[in-house]
Amino acid sequence: MMFESSQFETTAGGGFVSSQSTDPSPASAKSRDNQPMYPVTVKQIIEATPSTDDKPNFLIDGVDVYNVKLIGMVFDKSERLTDVSFVIDDGTGRIGCHRWVNDPHDTNEVEGLRDGIYVRIHGHLRSFQGKKQLVVYAIRPVNDYNEIANHFLECIHAHCCSSKLQEQNRAPVSAPLSINAPNGSHAVSSSQISQEYNLDGLGSIDKMVLDYLQLPSSLAQEKGVHRNEIAQKLKIPQEKILEAMEALESEGLVYSTIDEFHYKSTAS
Repeated sequence: MMFESSQFETTAGGGFVSSQSTDPSPASAKSRDNQPMYPVTVKQIIEATPSTDDKPNFLIDGVDVYNVKLIGMVFDKSERLTDVSFVIDDGTGRIGCHRWVNDPHDTNEVEGLRDGIYVRIHGHLRSFQGKKQLVVYAIRPVNDYNEIANHFLECIHAHCCSSKLQEQNRAPVSAPLSINAPNGSHAVSSSQISQEYNLDGLGSIDKMVLDYLQLPSSLAQEKGVHRNEIAQKLKIPQEKILEAMEALESEGLVYSTIDEFHYKSTAS
């Protein structure tokens, strides 16, 4: 599936985001929350509402969301020595994105970034001066355009799952609520959605690898776990580990850290 740039609306939402409109320091922008990844469209981001006063999260389809994944075309790339700003257009709208460049791994990711190509991005959803933006921590070029269609299917699936869970968790307005959505219903945790849709299509090896990455000893490793260690501990061939990593990364359950060999789980 391939979209032409003429199919993208140029006036919908988002816009160019200055590189100064993110966290005050690269270190804070590099921090990654342990919440699962949630697949979204730009339109969903634009329509998202703030969660609670004491949390930076947003509500999308009634789900408490912080980490998101998005696929779209790159526009308006602007580089500085320490950061890169660009706009992502996915056909439903535009959103400004920001990527800090702190080490060679970051540099390698942004070097291939150019206007007119499709990319998959993982990032934190933030708001600055009333405008939503993404602080990106992972960028991957889209080489197979089936990924675009697959991403939109993931968004639809997640929407259906969240609607179902929200209905199940709906409580009377008079009942005490721990976390309230704007409509008076329970906000659904993104970890609940991850259990609904992210694990459905995983194979047994994928789940073994994910379980290993979610061990306390693995989560404690700041640089992530080398895939050789996983292969050795689980006694699984390297090629199977690589396949599992690709599957888990595409689902937003793991991400590479200092290089393409070290991985961490996105959820505790």
